[in-house]
Amino acid sequence: MPESFESFSPEFQRIAGGARGVDLVSDGMIFSEGTTWHPRAGVLIWSDFFNDRIMQWSESGGVGVFRQPAGRANGNTIDREGLVVSCETSGRRIVREEEDGSLVPVAERYRGGRFTSPNDVVVKSDGSIWFTDPDYGVLIGEIGDGRMQEQDRNRLYRVDPVSGEVESMCEEFDKPNGLAFSPDESVLYAGDSGRTHGEFRNHHVMSFDVTEGGRAIENPRVVAVVDPVVPDGMRVDTDGNLYVAAGDGVQVFSPAGDMLGKIRTPEVAANCAFGMSDYQTLFIAATTCVWKVRLNAAGARRP
Repeated sequence: MPESFESFSPEFQRIAGGARGVDLVSDGMIFSEGTTWHPRAGVLIWSDFFNDRIMQWSESGGVGVFRQPAGRANGNTIDREGLVVSCETSGRRIVREEEDGSLVPVAERYRGGRFTSPNDVVVKSDGSIWFTDPDYGVLIGEIGDGRMQEQDRNRLYRVDPVSGEVESMCEEFDKPNGLAFSPDESVLYAGDSGRTHGEFRNHHVMSFDVTEGGRAIENPRVVAVVDPVVPDGMRVDTDGNLYVAAGDGVQVFSPAGDMLGKIRTPEVAANCAFGMSDYQTLFIAATTCVWKVRLNAAGARRP
């Protein structure tokens, strides 16, 4: 296999077999994040975090700016209506961009207090919006809004698709980070990146059973420990394998948490997303660059 890949299993040989390695999509960022494929527009979007903009790329149009300023957007996703939903770190909220380009707040407060620094977001098939809110915007002053933290802890939240009510789903994280549902949405994966602020703190991926018709989670367990650095953004393929952005690229795990292999990048990876018409191209946001690699596996799409 090319040196961009490190295989530990026949399954990874199948996933990456025939791939030449990673190809450059764009460079010149400071810290790239929030990769997501916009199927209706046929473009990849991602956050150029410290430059306070969201970028876009397509095969026909190349690289351009999708939105600037962007509230120091971090995670992005697409909702059921095909609209972009983003986590604003300095804006301390979740926003949706309407067809006319206007931004509508989706979630701004919990129990009267503003969020700290929303990080990653996913939309479930029922329209509910799930997002993480670690405290990086307070710990790293230049990415926040300079105001005090109003939440007493870091949480995973759910926004009800009908009422818009925000509910805390888990309060046991150190620093909740990347999110992904299994292909049938019966399992939720969530990264904990506490190690960014202490070597012996959490650097693992949790999994939860999704219950009560998709309105609750239970049975938390550690499914994978990530080295080097921490788990960040993540995706799943149609077989349920988990692709986790990490310090050496994207680490690929089976649904049971067995390490299958690695897709290495020259810099620390922060997020990844499947895209193109067949969802067999994995795009990887890795610090100053975005890369792509064609795989034999296809990314799972919302049911």
